[in-house]
Amino acid sequence: MKKNLLSVALGAILSISALGVAHAAYPERPVRVIVPFAPGGSTDIVTRIVAAKMGEILGQTLVVENKSGAGGAIGAAEGARAKPDGYTLSIATVSTLAVNPACKPTGLGYDPLKDFQPVTNFTNVPNIVSVNPKFPAKDFKAFAEELKANPDKYSYGSSGSCSINHLAGEAFLMATDTKVTHVPYRGSGPAVADTVGGQVQVLFDNLPSSLAHVQSGGLVAMAVAWPERLADLPDVPTYKELGYESLNQPAWYGLLAPAGTPAEVVETLHKAAVQALQDPSVKESLLKQGAFASGNTPEEFAAEIKAQYDWAHDVVKKSNIELSN
Repeated sequence: MKKNLLSVALGAILSISALGVAHAAYPERPVRVIVPFAPGGSTDIVTRIVAAKMGEILGQTLVVENKSGAGGAIGAAEGARAKPDGYTLSIATVSTLAVNPACKPTGLGYDPLKDFQPVTNFTNVPNIVSVNPKFPAKDFKAFAEELKANPDKYSYGSSGSCSINHLAGEAFLMATDTKVTHVPYRGSGPAVADTVGGQVQVLFDNLPSSLAHVQSGGLVAMAVAWPERLADLPDVPTYKELGYESLNQPAWYGLLAPAGTPAEVVETLHKAAVQALQDPSVKESLLKQGAFASGNTPEEFAAEIKAQYDWAHDVVKKSNIELSN
C-alpha cells in the first residue's frame, strides 16, 4: 500500500515537474515571423528591429519571412492557418486586419477578429504623402492646386491594392476633390523606389520606408498624418493643421499569434516584446525610422484593431474601394 502511494506521489511530482519544464522551455527552437509585405517596407523594417531584440531576450532567433501579395492578405492568411503553438507568428497591420477585410468581406482567407490572438502593438507610425523632386510643387497648397488643375495627369504609388496606403490615397482624393491614378505595388519598398525614380509622381506611405529618402532629397514631403509635427521633419505640416483632420490617421504594426495559442505562450511573447520595446537602442532605432514604440496589452491591442476595422469599413464604403482595383 505504502509502495503504491509512493509511486502515485512520485508520478504526480514528475508530472508537475514535466509541466514546469515544458512551460519554461518555450521557445525551444527558432520562431518564424511572417511579414505580409515585401522587404524594405515599413512593416519589414519595424519587425526586424524589434524581432532581433526579442530573439536575444527569448534565447531563440525570430526568423523574419516576407510573404507579400494581395495587400498583405497572402501572408496574413498563412499566419492565421499556422499551428497555434507559438512557433509561427505574423505581423498585424491596418491593411491586413482592417482595410483588406473592408474591401473584401468574403473570400479573404481569414477572419481578422477571430483567427488571431493579438500579442501587442509594436509601434505607432505616421503616414506621409510625398512627391518626386521633379513634381511642379514644393508645398502642400501648390501640390493640391496642381492636382486639382490636372485631373488624372499624375499617378500615385502605394504598397498594394487595398493597403493602408491605398486607403490613405483614396481618402486624400475625396477630401481634396482631386483625381490621381492609383498604381499598386507589392509593398512599400518598390513603391518608394519607383517614386524616387520618377515612374510615379506621388507616394502615400508609412514614414519608416520614406523618411531616409525625404531627408536625402529623394522625395519631397507634403504632409504627415500625426498629432503634431515630427522632430525629424519640423518643416512638414500635419494634415490637421492644413485643415484635413479626417486624414490624420496613423498606422501601426503589431504581433499576432494564431487563435488558440496557449495563454502562457502569449504571455511569454508579450513580456519579451515589451522588454524589447523598452530597450533604449530599440527605441532609438525605431525613432530613426519614424516609428514610435507602443507595447500595449493584448486586450488593448485587440480594441485598437477593432476600432481601425470599423473605421476602414466606413471609409471603404464611402470611397467604393475594391480589392481588385
